Amino acid sequence: MDKKIIGLAAFMGGIAVILGAFGAHGLKAVLDENQLLTFETGVRYQIYHALFLLFVGAVPILTSKTKKIIGYLVGFGVLFFSGSIYLLATNGLTAVDFKFLGPITPLGGVLLIAAWFTVGYQAIFVKKGI
Repeated sequence: MDKKIIGLAAFMGGIAVILGAFGAHGLKAVLDENQLLTFETGVRYQIYHALFLLFVGAVPILTSKTKKIIGYLVGFGVLFFSGSIYLLATNGLTAVDFKFLGPITPLGGVLLIAAWFTVGYQAIFVKKGI
């Protein structure tokens, strides 16, 4: 499981770097300052959670089952949170209106929070091999 979590972290981190560069260079001419800041928020949260997954994959005190749960929470959390932010920030650039994704963003945030709380719960309350 450690390999899969670290692989997911590396993939998410690499995509975050690509999207960050794309936002800074490719979107600068077509988005206003507020839209760029919104896009950067998605990138920032994606990179934070890629680093979080690196931590999760590296710590020996979490069980494979716990790591798997955290991987799913973070994977879907970033997809829903950052993914919807990317689409909402660039909404005016396509023929598709992505405003319907607005409610998905907080759902992604809840999944990310749940991942952090899962680690906290395991660290505080579970005695044998979290």
